[in-house]
Amino acid sequence: MARTIGSHGPTTLEAIRKAGVRLIFEHGYEAMSLRQLAAEVGIQAGSLYNHISTKQDLLFDLVQDHINDLLRELDLALEGKADPVERLRAFVAFHVTYHMTRKREVFIANSELRSLDAKNYDAVVALRGAYEQRLAQILTDGMSEGVFEVVDIQVATFAILALLTGLCTWYRPGGRLTRDDIIAAHEKLVLSGVAPQAAAGQASHGSRGPRTAVAGS
Repeated sequence: MARTIGSHGPTTLEAIRKAGVRLIFEHGYEAMSLRQLAAEVGIQAGSLYNHISTKQDLLFDLVQDHINDLLRELDLALEGKADPVERLRAFVAFHVTYHMTRKREVFIANSELRSLDAKNYDAVVALRGAYEQRLAQILTDGMSEGVFEVVDIQVATFAILALLTGLCTWYRPGGRLTRDDIIAAHEKLVLSGVAPQAAAGQASHGSRGPRTAVAGS
């Protein structure tokens, strides 16, 4: 590969980060070597140390920046929304959209936690906890206002996040559903899962009639 134009400064650091994301995503952190990373960027292996301290530091910076972006953009998506139902819809729409468009970063942040040393691991887990707390607070507020009903806030938080993040394993651009279709489907799943039982029972009762008529026709 040709040498990167301007093999120093912010331009090269950004090239290193982008190459690092791609190589870790494709090969895994342990399999990626700094020599391979330097070749990808187009600089000498020794020149990497002008921009990163260690391979571990690169991984930590990538994961930390990803979660900081996640937190910052979520707060913007929730800004000005007070109603818990509206906030939960906004959370779902944001989380699904982000995970559709940042699949590599999401994969690395989830799969390479094991590769972080103890100090970096603790820092990342704390950041993840802050993101989880945003959702937990929405559910708590909804419980207080009587619009949500969940058995356990922490269990519900982890279950919703697992449901929403799961699309990373199957989503491919250009499929039969639009992005809005996928967001709407996830919103319905999440909101129906936290709806008070009385409301859910009414919805189920109201939809039972047409199914019976079809079955008997």
